[in-house]
Amino acid sequence: MLTKTVTDSIVFMSKLILITGVSRGLGREMTEEFIRGGHTVLGCARNEQEIKLLQQEFGRPHDFSKVDVTNEEQVRAWSVRILSNYDSPDLLINNAAVVNHPAPLWEIDSEEFDQVIDVNIKGVANVIRHFVPAMVERDRGVIVNFSSGWGRSTSPNVAPYCTTKWAIEGLTQALAQELPSAMAAVALSPGIINTEMLQIVYGANAADYISPKQWATKAVPFLLKLAQKDNGKALSIPG
Repeated sequence: MLTKTVTDSIVFMSKLILITGVSRGLGREMTEEFIRGGHTVLGCARNEQEIKLLQQEFGRPHDFSKVDVTNEEQVRAWSVRILSNYDSPDLLINNAAVVNHPAPLWEIDSEEFDQVIDVNIKGVANVIRHFVPAMVERDRGVIVNFSSGWGRSTSPNVAPYCTTKWAIEGLTQALAQELPSAMAAVALSPGIINTEMLQIVYGANAADYISPKQWATKAVPFLLKLAQKDNGKALSIPG
């Protein structure tokens, strides 16, 4: 819900932000940066211990839930609880994702391949299915689906991950054509950041890239400025 606060003639609009995958990496740092800026964050992750820590650190009006986005019933129950207690999100960020351990495609077993597909594609669709109708009813809000440089190009040994992020690009463009004119859906490449996921792929070389905390200080202001004019665009965090 947009909340207007007036301080010394400056009008500040507080936004309601929903983020998946808030327990670590980019999700955790975005959460802290949005809250630091005066916004309300509704987040989920699979790690129950990290969710409890977030609840203890921030508390109301923020809300953090243990949810596996690949489990549609859990996402449905989460949406019912959230939408019963809050307005629909002003900004919905599908951030939760996993990457495969680097290997040629034919060496990646079906279990690992399915996990990457389930989190990175089906998880995004589950969240959209259960939160976007409330946003459409209000005719307001921005949906950001995290893509990747590997959603616009490819590299060897990460074929499952590339598959999912190319899918996110197409899913987001189609969604953008379905939304009311006042809304927006954006596919966003965050850039290369030293996260646990990058360390799986790059190993020690991941340390050559910026930290999630450094990234969030640039990314959050950029995300807050997204609006209807950006509908259907494939964007990247500047710098």
